[in-house]
Amino acid sequence: MSYLIFARKYRPKTFEEMVGQKAVVQTLQNAIKNNRVAQAYLFSGMRGVGKTTAARILAKALNCKHGPTPTPCGACDSCLEIGEDRSIDVLEIDGASNRGIDDIRALRETVKYKAMHDRFKIIIIDEVHQVTGPAFNALLKTLEEPPPDTIFIFATTEFHKVPATIVSRCQHFEFKKVSHKDIINHLMAIAAKEQLTITPYGLGLIAEASEGSIRDSQSLLDQAVAFCGENVGDAELKEILGAVNRDFLFDFSSAVLEEQPDRIFFLVEKVVESGYDLRFFYKELVQHFRNLLVVNSVARAEDLLLFGPEDLARLKAEAKKGSNEDFLRYLQALQNAESGLKFSSHPQIYFETALIKLCHFKKLVELKDLIRDIGESKRGGTPVSETRPRPPTPAVSHQAPSTKYVPKAEPSSSPRPAGAPPADPKDEFTRGKDKDMETALKDPGVRLFMDRMKARALSVEPPKGKAENEEH
Repeated sequence: MSYLIFARKYRPKTFEEMVGQKAVVQTLQNAIKNNRVAQAYLFSGMRGVGKTTAARILAKALNCKHGPTPTPCGACDSCLEIGEDRSIDVLEIDGASNRGIDDIRALRETVKYKAMHDRFKIIIIDEVHQVTGPAFNALLKTLEEPPPDTIFIFATTEFHKVPATIVSRCQHFEFKKVSHKDIINHLMAIAAKEQLTITPYGLGLIAEASEGSIRDSQSLLDQAVAFCGENVGDAELKEILGAVNRDFLFDFSSAVLEEQPDRIFFLVEKVVESGYDLRFFYKELVQHFRNLLVVNSVARAEDLLLFGPEDLARLKAEAKKGSNEDFLRYLQALQNAESGLKFSSHPQIYFETALIKLCHFKKLVELKDLIRDIGESKRGGTPVSETRPRPPTPAVSHQAPSTKYVPKAEPSSSPRPAGAPPADPKDEFTRGKDKDMETALKDPGVRLFMDRMKARALSVEPPKGKAENEEH
């Protein structure tokens, strides 16, 4: 017997076996139970979350010998034929290869005839967004008023490409990403049935790499077993998945938190020599700083992070080097720079520059400290920023200043009478300004400029409405 991969071997055969789509499953089961099945369904969502599987199970539930029932038996002729994709009344069509208007016309001729063997004739079109616009238009009337006992089920990974006229004629179900917890539990069940040995951390790595896709997680587990055998080790699994060495991530975070920018150049060079893509490594570094923030903020970080006790202890020790404000500042700066790294012509230089900036973030003065400095200066106290170490100031030369910058003492026009109050410095300043203004007005260039400005102001024409009123 030929080998059957995990993605096909453990494909759900009933609604109860589906993982992570509780709302969709419950709605479809209630519709079958209450005889409220629609004439057309549209299943949308990312790859490998169960869209086509749900369509096949729905076809089984409607055509089962004991149905329509929300729990098909899976043993009757109809269930077996649908499961093996050889039913003549359940047509599964690829929208990418049958996308033209001629294909849709042939389909319209097919649906005119009733089911030959089963109770319902069901048309499943996968990747329906690949169908052309004219072909969609040819399908509108048939989709709105299909022949009796005919049901259309569409599946797509790009819902935004499906015309609104098609969506309005269907019941739309959005299939969500499957959570890491559900994927890990599903993989643990497969490992138990296949008698595999794999750690929870290894299952967490597969769940993270699958990005919410059940089918991808099954394929990765199958690949790991092909590489390692029945005993799947964490080191081998990291090599298969291309995961970043966590020691690199901790080296970068320690260089940033300990303010050692000189280490950044050697670490980046080491990453490049190891063969990692800098953009992928940058993504993992952002996730690493997020993990440090979680460990520093949450009491039970193990509920959110899929790490073993040793890795959690290492994260906690690293997180003690900074505060929550520091990690928030690092994360914001890293995320803002991510788009620049994506389009940079020199990603290594951009990567180094971004991390060196992070090394200097602890030297920044917070706004509240600056406001406190201003208040202390007004009260005559010592500003907070002055208590911090500052770089040495260059030595000031004690040479006498140039004479052209020394104000010349002018003799007073009239002696001050005895017992008179001292002169107000504001008055002295005002008189000095008046003298400067008189001197400036005597300059021929300044006077010529003023005359031109006056002539320009007089030459400005008033608005037409105002001029007409003045003439009348």
